[in-house]
Amino acid sequence: MRDDIIVVSGLPRSGTSMMMRMLEAGGIPIFTDRVREADPDNPRGYYEYEPVKCLDKDASWVGKASGHALKVISSLLKYLPAEHAYSVIFITRDIEEVLASQQAMLHRRVEQKKLDESAVAPERLAKEHDLLLQTYTRHVHQTLQWIAAQPNMRSLQMEHRDALQNPQQAASAVNKFLGGSLDAAAMADAVEQRLYRQRKQTL
Repeated sequence: MRDDIIVVSGLPRSGTSMMMRMLEAGGIPIFTDRVREADPDNPRGYYEYEPVKCLDKDASWVGKASGHALKVISSLLKYLPAEHAYSVIFITRDIEEVLASQQAMLHRRVEQKKLDESAVAPERLAKEHDLLLQTYTRHVHQTLQWIAAQPNMRSLQMEHRDALQNPQQAASAVNKFLGGSLDAAAMADAVEQRLYRQRKQTL
């Protein structure tokens, strides 16, 4: 366990940064360069490590993350070197909420003049919505199956909504998964309900 690389994964905007913050509060060292700074979309930071984005081209550095928590987007998990052991915490979130969060981020970037307004045209978003919904749903299902089949990976699936609604229970589950020596109370305290901004109306 001490040599495992703790991988936090999921779709973009699924709650992976929240889990990284929980692990940091619990006492797990975080493998990050903090190149991507906090912003209104992630006011507590992204906890990213830039070379992760190029895992498909260079994974020679991954062993340095032993004993640390590393954030890896779900589509890049397959590029993690097989010679290392991984404890994967996979965050799932309602796909509608994921899409709403991604669109909110896109709108904010447009407002900041970083993207052309056509990127968030209502007709374009509506056209892409159903396709993305199906694609993301299929991707998550296939990725979880793939993780379960890897001999060098053990995993814990954590639902984003459950972690926010019952942070104590979520922290306890993660603590147990990682050996039971973390500060579960501090992990629970790291969860901020006010940052749950894109949620279904039925919640």
